Amino acid sequence: MRLKIFFYLFLLVWIVLLSKVYYLSIKSNSYYESLAKQNMIKKEWIIPTRGEILDRNLKPLAVNNIGFKIKVKPHLSYKKKIKELNTTIDYIHSLFPNLDKAKMYRKYKRKDSPYNHDFIEVVSFIPYEEVLPHFVKLNLKKDILVEPTFKRYYPNKDLASHIIGYVSRTNKKEAKRDQVAKLVGIIGKAGVEKYYNKYLQGELGYRLVKVTAFNEEIETLEQKEPKENRDLVLTIDIRLQKYIEKLFESKAGVAIVMGLDGEILAAGSFPEYDINMFVSGISKDKWYELINNFDHPFTNKLINGLYPPASTIKMGVALSFLDTKKINAYTPFYCNGAIELGKRKFRCWKRTGHGETRMKKAIRESCDVYFYEGSLKVGIDKIAKTLRELGFARKTGVDLPNEFIGIIPDKEWKERKYGRKWYIGETVVASIGQGYDLVTPMQMARHTALLASGKLPTPHFAKRFVNKKYKPKYEDVLTPLQKRKLPAIRRAMYEVCNHPKGTATAHIKTSIKIAGKTGTAQVIGIPQDEKERMKEEELKYYSRSHAWLTTYGPYKNPKYVVTVLVEHGGHGGSAAGPIVSKIYDKLIELGYIK
Repeated sequence: MRLKIFFYLFLLVWIVLLSKVYYLSIKSNSYYESLAKQNMIKKEWIIPTRGEILDRNLKPLAVNNIGFKIKVKPHLSYKKKIKELNTTIDYIHSLFPNLDKAKMYRKYKRKDSPYNHDFIEVVSFIPYEEVLPHFVKLNLKKDILVEPTFKRYYPNKDLASHIIGYVSRTNKKEAKRDQVAKLVGIIGKAGVEKYYNKYLQGELGYRLVKVTAFNEEIETLEQKEPKENRDLVLTIDIRLQKYIEKLFESKAGVAIVMGLDGEILAAGSFPEYDINMFVSGISKDKWYELINNFDHPFTNKLINGLYPPASTIKMGVALSFLDTKKINAYTPFYCNGAIELGKRKFRCWKRTGHGETRMKKAIRESCDVYFYEGSLKVGIDKIAKTLRELGFARKTGVDLPNEFIGIIPDKEWKERKYGRKWYIGETVVASIGQGYDLVTPMQMARHTALLASGKLPTPHFAKRFVNKKYKPKYEDVLTPLQKRKLPAIRRAMYEVCNHPKGTATAHIKTSIKIAGKTGTAQVIGIPQDEKERMKEEELKYYSRSHAWLTTYGPYKNPKYVVTVLVEHGGHGGSAAGPIVSKIYDKLIELGYIK
């Protein structure tokens, strides 16, 4: 019996030993083989160079300054080798006294660990010309590694800042979803730098390198070059952009010059800011200076500025009237300077009134009472539906990130937003682009292009990607009736800028005939007991109305839309008219209009 027990125990031990040998030699072979390969073969990523951004004439807007980054050998932060680390950091600082020594220590110690065998970056960028005199000396130091790199630079500083945007350091969230941004260390944060970031940053390359246990390279096994230098050519003309910037000196607002196909020649959100400040990280003082400025230089007003459209919306409202067939182009309304609803008086801008008024005169002279009366016949839901179809209260699709939608209200919108019913007085106010109405300047420019051409284009800044051209996009949004009535709307817009009683005529001085519409967007309400409103120039600056003038030209053969908004400028014609006139003259000078 004892012999049997001994035999079974002996057999069991051998079964266990044989099982373990089988597991280690066969089943675990692939695992240990891959582990061994990791010890022998290292994958090194090759970082792509970011594509440059150019204007339509290939003038540089965003370029890469060539320089170097400095790395230090790992495992020097321990007690035994700390002296070696101090000597190395001191040596780098002796060559480049402007560097922050404490910052270099912090960067090194943050990344040094027993598991990291790669050199650690302590200086992210030093310009090429500064490193060159010391390059040989640095390379002779076994603890120091110097590698080529680049830093984004915007040669025009603040010019077109809201279009170009900027790059800045990659944060943890961005690094998780974008490996290129994680390894490069920068990512597009605003403007086309952000919108086209994937294209501009390119794709990583790599090297498979055989190394020793001490991380010394033996040979390169495989190499794939990165996809890089993906330049982006924009539609803007930097000469026109500079000219418009001068016109807006000491003013806040927006200017957009756009072809009827949506190609944007120039677009400014003023005031602008130097985008170079963000590349290496903006200081707290500069950041607070930007965000506390009452003129909001950091806001991209092209797509994030929300303004009451005021009278610039009247062409779209007129089309909604005509669409119902309750009102035609010759239906008259009498303007005596105001209408009364209940106990409230809704005034026209002209205190003495416009008398008998039809559609063309109402647009030409911007008669408010005509639109009050028409809106009461048609209703807010029809007006809102038409305006949304014509491009408002929805994104334009422009190639900039985080575009705002704006507001064109109706009964359902107010119920959903505030849980309250719609009042008839709100219809009257909405008919002249006040009240809840809010639009972006980009929506206004697009809407004007629709009135000029009959099609709603998608605005765009991209012109060419390497050898591929941007293909324009359009929407056909007008009803057959609206298309038939469009010539009458255009004629009324022509008279705004050319008829003796047109609201912009006195302020348009360009040598070509243009069509357009003024707008005076109130910032503060007028008290009911105020019989005669104070003049705009008598109001405090930030209480003055915003001045709109949106136009297209030449009138008979439209090519471009010019939309201008001067914040707190007062009247649309007087504040924006001279700017618009000079922009058209510049378009002629540059050869865009013959």
